[in-house]
Amino acid sequence: MSVSDRNPLLIPQRNPNRQIRRCLLLLPAAAAVLFLLSTRTSSAAGATEGTMVTSSDPYLARLPRIRRSVLAVRSDPLRERANLIRKQAGDHAALAAAYASYARKLKLENSKQVRLFAEVSRNFSALLASARPLLDPATPLDDSSLRHFEHEVKDRIRAARQLITDAKDAFDNQLKIQKLKDTIFAVNEQLSKAKKQGAFSSLIAAKSIPKSLHCLAMRLMEERIAHPDRYADPPSPPPELDDPRLYHYAIFSDNVLAASVVVNSAVRNAKEPWKHVFHVVTDRMNLGAMQVMFRLKDYNGAHIEVKAVEDYKFLNSSYVPVLRQLESANLQRFYFENKLENATKDTTNMKFRNPKYLSMLNHLRFYLPEMYPKLHRILFLDDDVVVQRDLTGLWKIDMDGKVNGAVETCFGSFHRYAQYMNFSHPLIKARFNPKACGWAYGMNFFDLDAWRREKCTEQYHYWQNLNENRTLWKLGTLPPGLITFYSTTKPLDKSWHVLGLGYNPSISMEEIKNAAVVHFNGNMKPWLDIAMNQFRHLWTKYVDYDMEFIHQCNFAS
Repeated sequence: MSVSDRNPLLIPQRNPNRQIRRCLLLLPAAAAVLFLLSTRTSSAAGATEGTMVTSSDPYLARLPRIRRSVLAVRSDPLRERANLIRKQAGDHAALAAAYASYARKLKLENSKQVRLFAEVSRNFSALLASARPLLDPATPLDDSSLRHFEHEVKDRIRAARQLITDAKDAFDNQLKIQKLKDTIFAVNEQLSKAKKQGAFSSLIAAKSIPKSLHCLAMRLMEERIAHPDRYADPPSPPPELDDPRLYHYAIFSDNVLAASVVVNSAVRNAKEPWKHVFHVVTDRMNLGAMQVMFRLKDYNGAHIEVKAVEDYKFLNSSYVPVLRQLESANLQRFYFENKLENATKDTTNMKFRNPKYLSMLNHLRFYLPEMYPKLHRILFLDDDVVVQRDLTGLWKIDMDGKVNGAVETCFGSFHRYAQYMNFSHPLIKARFNPKACGWAYGMNFFDLDAWRREKCTEQYHYWQNLNENRTLWKLGTLPPGLITFYSTTKPLDKSWHVLGLGYNPSISMEEIKNAAVVHFNGNMKPWLDIAMNQFRHLWTKYVDYDMEFIHQCNFAS
């Protein structure tokens, strides 16, 4: 039988190559495969089957490759099934390994789960390794071998799923705990950052000069320049300034309004104001404003002296450790180097980076006997206090040979010496009791004769020189005060001095009402917008709102 008889679609042609190309264009893919299998004849006159066409036509030269690609379209259902089983086994092996790894990360108390998951993962890997010859594409598959492989895979998958189900509760609880820990950590980080930012913002708000206060100082200074003769110092100081029989007060401040409130409140509540002498010391920049403020009105006969720190010539760097330390490059870098980390890296002691703690106005309190050599006793008042009753009773207190009369602030473990000084330093540890009770600056009654006898200023110089590198205490005046007057402080009744109106809103009004002096210590000073409203009226009622310059600067009553 000829080729045309076997396939009626084929028409004999003189050129067999053209015949083949035409057939490939007409036949569908399945017919093309059968045709290619039947065209292994000689290109000369329809030779017998089994011989290869040996034409030099390039199209026919590519026929074997076409044949292989077309045959590759055929799919083997056993092979596909084997690949699917292998994929399932690999997926469960990876899942078991992931659970084992997560169990290690969570540090589960039951280490048995870790071992079980690791063992399941290894079993899957071993099974796949043993079935590698079966899964080799070059190896023919038979149904029985594939069924056996599938049965083993299903058994292991069933065991893995059962293990995951049993461990799900433990993993879920550990996952919740871990998420909770992560959340707590993140919230703590946010809280710490917010505290730093809040502390820094609060510090800026507390230490910045309000516009109205700056305005007042400028208006007063303008008045001083415009009328120099009106505010000139008398040729000789009044004798009352050195009279030890009178009641003397020391007020050191660069805040004109605050200093005037202290004097106003003390004078208004004094039974005999003409017997009271106020020594106000400021810096050179605010001297003119202070002079005008205290000469614009009569303080019921009270005597007021206004001087500048620079008027006390003995206060120089050769004698005063603080002034000498301020000249050191190390301390200047600590205070004035413009670096962001200097502002926020130590939130707890951030306030001690304020240069006011090395201001001479802050440390004048340690030189009272030398500033007022003819006086025997003097009452020191901070510029953020308000006097509410006559204070002459302090001069009647028997000081028992002590130098400093102050209200103690300790309760429980709070405000003890250990909070103010570095007791890991051998000098501090050897000389002081960490549980000793602290006291407050703000209203302190000093016996200057006992001060001179105990040589307290020399003690202050000794310790201040040792603390140049800030290893004994953080900067400020309270720690050196606690050290200088360690054994020479007489505790006063707490009603003399009530503290905390600048930071503690829970102080009872009854306690405030019974206090001789209330102290706005803290950041919320009464002249700032951030002051606590429930306490602010205690201070504002002593502001001279009728004064022309205060009225011009828009102070809110």
